[in-house]
Amino acid sequence: MVVKNNLRVMMAQHKMNIQDVSVATGLSRKSVSKLYHEISIQITFDVMERLCDLFECDPGDLLFIEKESRK
Repeated sequence: MVVKNNLRVMMAQHKMNIQDVSVATGLSRKSVSKLYHEISIQITFDVMERLCDLFECDPGDLLFIEKESRK
């Protein structure tokens, strides 16, 4: 199983880009970019809180678990 995020979807729904999210949350552009491209290896409660406040959602709306298919 792999934890994934819906940041890209949430940003599209709110018509926001990486810079918009960075400015609105106070998070660095690099941090937002890593989450957007799903290359970050961790996310803190503070970051989750800022993103949830911005998108008016719950943590479960941003994160989900994807089951990996076995080959």
